[in-house]
Amino acid sequence: MNTLELSEQEQFRRKSLEELRQLGINPYPAPEYPVTAYAKDIKSQFNDDAPRREVSIAGRIMSRRIMGKASFVELQDATGRIQLYISRDDLCPDENKDLYNVVFKKLLDIGDYIGIKGYVFRTQMGEISVHVETLTVLAKSLRPLPIVKYKDGVAYDEFKDPELRYRQRYVDLVVNEGVKDIFLKRTQIFNSMRNFFNERGYIEVDTPVLQSIPGGASARPFTTHHNALDIPMYLRIANELYLKRLIVGGFEGVYEFSRNFRNEGMDRTHNPEFTVMEIYVSYKDYHWMMNFTEQMLERVCLEVLGTTEVKVGENTISFKAPFRRVTMIEAIKENTGIDISGMDEDQLRDVCKQLHIEQDKTMGKGKLIDEIFGATSESKYIQPTFIIDYPIEMSPLCKRHRDNPELTERFELMVNGKELANAYSELNDPIDQRDRFEEQLKLSEKGDDEAMFIDQDFLRALEYGMPPTSGMGIGMDRLAMLLTGQTSIQEVLLFPQMRPEL
Repeated sequence: MNTLELSEQEQFRRKSLEELRQLGINPYPAPEYPVTAYAKDIKSQFNDDAPRREVSIAGRIMSRRIMGKASFVELQDATGRIQLYISRDDLCPDENKDLYNVVFKKLLDIGDYIGIKGYVFRTQMGEISVHVETLTVLAKSLRPLPIVKYKDGVAYDEFKDPELRYRQRYVDLVVNEGVKDIFLKRTQIFNSMRNFFNERGYIEVDTPVLQSIPGGASARPFTTHHNALDIPMYLRIANELYLKRLIVGGFEGVYEFSRNFRNEGMDRTHNPEFTVMEIYVSYKDYHWMMNFTEQMLERVCLEVLGTTEVKVGENTISFKAPFRRVTMIEAIKENTGIDISGMDEDQLRDVCKQLHIEQDKTMGKGKLIDEIFGATSESKYIQPTFIIDYPIEMSPLCKRHRDNPELTERFELMVNGKELANAYSELNDPIDQRDRFEEQLKLSEKGDDEAMFIDQDFLRALEYGMPPTSGMGIGMDRLAMLLTGQTSIQEVLLFPQMRPEL
């Protein structure tokens, strides 16, 4: 990098880096540093009457107050922040006081990593702190952190611009309180769900991300090319068909936390790369899966938050089971007053015109119903609600309803006006499945680029026999949004997709 392109602060820090080296101090030492304690634990475990506790901790300098021969530093480690007390005479007990005056006062900056050894005490102001006895430079920071400053109660230099925060998540995590906690909770959600499945004997598996046929959902895929095989390939849009193959192979229950990709729009609840958990259990149906899903979500909330209620914007959402169940036809009628049951494609187009819903010639009956529901009803379901019994045209992988062959045994779980989970009594009739795929092919020929491909190998697997099975997929990013009170998916993705910087 041309030094002329560096800011004055960056040039100063690089000069400090060289001066450290000239003093024989390696600003990026290789040896392991012995960490024996963390900020959060030091504070929570401190006892004024206990014997003096020696600790060795490491982290970033986040602020400092230099007062002649003594200084106070705020150190941030993986668990939080703690105050350090640094005395020149303790740090440099010999005659060489320049080490303190030059190194600590002049060459170290906010953002630098240091390791310190000392003992825990309480200051006269009552703050639990560490009295530093030795200090080691662990990593020199060459760029200044955007530390928030306050003047007359007003914050300055805040790192709040969303585009900068998402591009430079590493800075966001350091300087913005609460961001790291979002991602810790996200991990807790995954772990809680994984434990729930494992306790019931279900097996976690991995299935291909690169697929020759992008099956398992209606979506536009990302395409690529496999040079060695000289064939087009796709990033998976879903892992459903591979998990069902495993049910055919004799697994009774399998699940996967799957990174999926869909080459579609981006907004506050959609990202082209996203995470879904899908689970398939033999000898079950969608009624069982509804009970299973609400029990799982109730437990996850209790384990992660300690409560079944969560605040999202102005809404307080309760994940206390059981959840309401409403058929899709009832939901549309409930919100529009129109009963679409039994309507053909032309009648559905008339309903779309009546409700001012955009449509085009590529849309079949199922897509039209989906558009009507999405435009008129989906956003109305704030509390967790199972929307059940979808028209057959909308669900090419779902078993026909046992009481009405025009419907399927499917549910979507709506929460805060958005789909959170999708589940079926899985279609295991290979002849019916082939017919459904053929219908999707007709939609594709009409120009629907989200219609499903025909997966001949999956059909062959079904012909070997798949037991009655229920499957469910849940959007992990949306669940993380709900349980951390976020309204944008970018807030729960460590590195959301962004346009390249110019």
